[in-house]
Amino acid sequence: MSTTTHAAAIKHGTGPAARLIIAASVGNALEFYEILVYGYFAVTIAKVFFPAADPAVSILVTLGTFGASFLARPVGAIFLGEYGDRKGRKRALTLSILLMTIGTGLMTIMPSYSSIGILAPALVIAARLLQGFSVGGEFASSTAFLVEHRPDRAGFFASWQWSSQGFAAVIATGLGVLLTSTLAAADLQSWAWRIRLPSGS
Repeated sequence: MSTTTHAAAIKHGTGPAARLIIAASVGNALEFYEILVYGYFAVTIAKVFFPAADPAVSILVTLGTFGASFLARPVGAIFLGEYGDRKGRKRALTLSILLMTIGTGLMTIMPSYSSIGILAPALVIAARLLQGFSVGGEFASSTAFLVEHRPDRAGFFASWQWSSQGFAAVIATGLGVLLTSTLAAADLQSWAWRIRLPSGS
């Protein structure tokens, strides 16, 4: 769609700015929220899903799983970017949010290592890869979605993507401090770590 067409659509009220910003920014914030809290609760996740005789090994494997999600990002960016070019930015953005919801949902209901053994860490790795794939495509798709709707204010609209990440960091950090300062370590490990996830509360 040309710049003239976009401007005409906005003028006639078919692309309200606030709704576009909220729709794209909320999805972006939730995705980065999940990424951040995994790192914040790495010690607890290590005990639940990656137990080992040496606690240092558990932490290293947990952080390695965190890092593995970054390997999926460029793949997601390429795939969902190409998908967005063919099917539209809105559909690509919707697909990326759906994939993140699935990955987050898996983490929310995931049985612990003590319940299902080696399958638990394998599923955690799969969920993290799916989340990384989703984030890789979501950021580019949502940014393009915003900019293409308001090419006359491209910088302002794109800036909301970075702002929403900062907001997600504040919320994730605040919740992490609240949980760790008000609950015992045993409670965090047994159930409370799950409420860190948007779909697990």
